[in-house]
Amino acid sequence: MSNNVLIVGATRGLGASLRRLYASKASTTCVFATTRSSAPPGDSSESHVSWIQNIDISQPDVGEALVSQLPSSIKLSCVIITAGYFGFETFDDPDWEKEVRMYTTSAVGPVFVVQRLVKAGLLDKGSKVILVSSESGSITLRHEKEGGGNYGHHASKAALNMVGKLLSLDLKEKGIAVGLVHPGFMRTEMTKSVGFDKYWDAGGAVTPDEAAQSLASFIDGFDISKTGQFWAPRGPGDIGTAEAVLGNDLPTPLQLPWRVILRMPHCGEVVESRKYGQIAETPTAAVLCIEAHFAEYAVPKTVRSHQAMEELSAV
Repeated sequence: MSNNVLIVGATRGLGASLRRLYASKASTTCVFATTRSSAPPGDSSESHVSWIQNIDISQPDVGEALVSQLPSSIKLSCVIITAGYFGFETFDDPDWEKEVRMYTTSAVGPVFVVQRLVKAGLLDKGSKVILVSSESGSITLRHEKEGGGNYGHHASKAALNMVGKLLSLDLKEKGIAVGLVHPGFMRTEMTKSVGFDKYWDAGGAVTPDEAAQSLASFIDGFDISKTGQFWAPRGPGDIGTAEAVLGNDLPTPLQLPWRVILRMPHCGEVVESRKYGQIAETPTAAVLCIEAHFAEYAVPKTVRSHQAMEELSAV
């Protein structure tokens, strides 16, 4: 079976590292690599790489432009969308144009890319779609110690997480798995351009090559059983709020929350819904988690549901 990989945003940073990594694998048939320019980059002589030019994920025709340059006879085993844009903002200086570009790049363009690939028959049962997000898009992981600002960056990644979840629901019956990943805090021109290079050492930033290795290993084991989930392949090490929010002794890879974790203080301690297997995704699941907590402390069953709903409404 052929192993064709499509990388959207393959000219620099993580995308370039993934391109080189997959091109070097003996198991790879072809790496289709996109660039926004009308010509391949200077280091475009790699074997097993086919360049797709003039692909800008922030443009309305991105899906059609991409499909028109892909061979109609192939199947893509994996699509990795890693194209990104980060425009720095503060409360005193928000930027409308930057925010629009961040939203269209992160959360709008991927919908049209994936939809057109599916409609063109280029994705099939067993195909994987990996959307490169960020822990910055998790509402749960936003913590007072890191403050506010960078509204477009955080919110566009949160929107991407929702897009990934919805795509996973639409594509599950087709056997196409959709994953969201925080690849790690990286030493890239993008993070340097917004002044984050001053946090590289303290924040455990890694090179794009290191992040690509971790991500590729994670993708190897990713399948439909994890579709719609949000993961950090490198674990919690570079997520500054992970222990403060999620606790200690966290695993690697780490499944990340992008919604509120219910905390229920009773009997002198804090209990989280994740204690009962996973983070509650629906009001019903949340009530069950809360009821499980009440049951553990022998709260009479007649009052559990009422108290559970009070806990839920307070979140």
